[in-house]
Amino acid sequence: MKVARPNAPLPGEQDIVADRQDSDNGIRHLFGHVDIELFNGTFKADTAEFDEDTRIFTAHGHVYYRNYEQNEVIYCDSLIYNSDTRHGIFYHARGYAKTKVVARPGILVTQEPFYFEGTVVEKTDEKYVLYEGTITDCHVPKPWWIVRSRVIDIIPEDRAVTRNATFYLHGVPVFYFPWFYKGLKKEPRQSGFLTPEFGHSSLFGTFFGAGYYWAINRSYDMQYLFTDYTSRGYAHHVDLRGKPTDKSDFNLILFGVQDRGVAENGTYVNKAPGVSITGTAKALFGDGWYGRGNLDYLSSFLFRQTFSGSFNEAVYSSTNSTAYLKKDFGYYSFTTDVSRNQNFESVTSGDSVIIRKLPEFEFDGRDRQIASGALPAWFSFDTSFGLYHRVEPRTEPAYYETSQFTPRGDIEPTISTAFHWEGFSILPSFTMHETFYGQSLIGNAVTSSALNRAAPQVSIDFVMPTIERVFNKKTFLGDKLKHVIEPRLTYNYVTGVNAFLNTLRFDSTDLLADTNEAQIGLTNRIYAKKGDTVTEVFTWEFYQKLFFDPTFGGAVVAGQRNIVLSEIDMTGFAFLDGPRSYSPLVSVMRVSPRPGINISWQADYDPMSRQMVNSTFASDFRYKNYFISAGNNLVRPDAVIAPSANTIQATFGYGNPNRKGWNSAFTTIYDYRQGIQQFAIAQVTYNTDCCGLSFEIRRFDFGTRDDTQYRVAFSIANIGTFGNLKKQERIF
Repeated sequence: MKVARPNAPLPGEQDIVADRQDSDNGIRHLFGHVDIELFNGTFKADTAEFDEDTRIFTAHGHVYYRNYEQNEVIYCDSLIYNSDTRHGIFYHARGYAKTKVVARPGILVTQEPFYFEGTVVEKTDEKYVLYEGTITDCHVPKPWWIVRSRVIDIIPEDRAVTRNATFYLHGVPVFYFPWFYKGLKKEPRQSGFLTPEFGHSSLFGTFFGAGYYWAINRSYDMQYLFTDYTSRGYAHHVDLRGKPTDKSDFNLILFGVQDRGVAENGTYVNKAPGVSITGTAKALFGDGWYGRGNLDYLSSFLFRQTFSGSFNEAVYSSTNSTAYLKKDFGYYSFTTDVSRNQNFESVTSGDSVIIRKLPEFEFDGRDRQIASGALPAWFSFDTSFGLYHRVEPRTEPAYYETSQFTPRGDIEPTISTAFHWEGFSILPSFTMHETFYGQSLIGNAVTSSALNRAAPQVSIDFVMPTIERVFNKKTFLGDKLKHVIEPRLTYNYVTGVNAFLNTLRFDSTDLLADTNEAQIGLTNRIYAKKGDTVTEVFTWEFYQKLFFDPTFGGAVVAGQRNIVLSEIDMTGFAFLDGPRSYSPLVSVMRVSPRPGINISWQADYDPMSRQMVNSTFASDFRYKNYFISAGNNLVRPDAVIAPSANTIQATFGYGNPNRKGWNSAFTTIYDYRQGIQQFAIAQVTYNTDCCGLSFEIRRFDFGTRDDTQYRVAFSIANIGTFGNLKKQERIF
């Protein structure tokens, strides 16, 4: 971090000021308030000598040196410095260097300089060597931690190396390092062993971990972690990253456990060995072509539930892998992709639905105006062709499996127009769904009989004038308020899907069913204006569909779970357990009256059962360092659709990752229906100006897992964290 000096001397020159100066055979003797200015630094001392032939300064008494190129300051008793070679020796020195701190999530940071001391400090043009020295980034003179060593070798903004070093915490020796390397670059990359970790779990026992980081070359690196779960087995974690070109990169992570199960009466039970592989990749190929990839493979859902470190990951029952190559040109785009989706129904082997696309080609055209004037018109289309494969759960009586490469082709041209009159707008559109299937379904059997679907669709969107009113009254929300009411009516008609029950399901394209429906909606919005800033502080939408064809052309069967496209477009919860003439009434409310306060609530009220069948509530409150989040998910449909659920989530705490002093937080997920606390975390952190200690307890209690874990981490500001509490596992 170079400091600008507009009046600095030129290289090879110096400006010298002192109370008294003498010269003897080319040696200048300086006495009293000596001030020597070089092009890259400043020296101050009580007395000094300067040899004009060798270009060597010798200074004594209250010596001060500042390097403006690296923004460093050193105080010492005496020094010898060559202004040409920039080599210097400082005796009984202490100093600091101010570095640019880049804050990263999960890393404790401090704005304190990097302090160092040494009996002797030797400086060259590029590095410092401290003899009998100490380093710290804590506030002096009473730092929380220091590293002491006989020799410390530092290249600013590159690396620091020491041997036989001791780490002191509040004057107490804590760690001994036979050899220690710390990268000081913005993105340091150096091969080496990682700090060992250890911890305890009621399910896995005491565990120990160690690893190695391999900087393969400038474009690739790999990290390997080995963990010994003393009560279960061995875990392996491999993280491979690469950047083959300046326009491509990838990251591949493998996690596997050689699980021997739980010891019980001399035998091992509940074994859950497995592996998960995740990865991402992207590349630009030129001429507008680009690609993306996402790999998500899981060998066993039981393995995920047993060994996942987070609750959300442990209960997530799907894996989704996809890779695509795409090009956009003008109004059109072309995409080719492959994908594999697996949805685990339970932890039982084979109880999952697997859908593959190998491959799929898509050619789409976005809306393009083909006519103007009193009757404008726009044309668009979606087309696709692919080879698909689907496997139903092998544990179900309805098990079936398609051929490895079942063809499906689909073309959907759309033409739309718009009418506007006196604030009213009518937006009709016509779509023709033409789909070919190479196989079809009869009962639970897949047949080689082809299936053709020709389904015209008419949609009309009626947009009515909004109703507005402005309230020129100052409130806590703002200087004035504006209430807006937006009524909406949409009509949708689809016919020609005559074999819905014989259609194989690969994606949402196959959920199109005959329908004759209308959706009525009303949206209330309240805007607040404060000064020149306008914000939406309240929104309330509610809408409902009327079905004039209760069976959706025979697609809906009484007494079973039915999924059709009209249902998915309506709400995120299934509700069709048989023919019906109307949907639940959906209400979506969002409130944000002030910064730091956000509330949302979506609820589905079913007039047929006369109850609230689904409800999702979430709230978030933040004030200074206080934060509270709470939510509730309630699902109680008909038993044939899905089991009931009622979970409560809450998080509250005080502090943040970089706040000095005590910080604490707690989060929990409670299953109200079963009366079980499925997951909980309690975290306590104490931060000083330069380091922090965190302790966390994690509790799992769901399905196949009953586990309590203890995690701890010691953080050194601007350097890193030691322990088994990873940054992605923290509450804050």
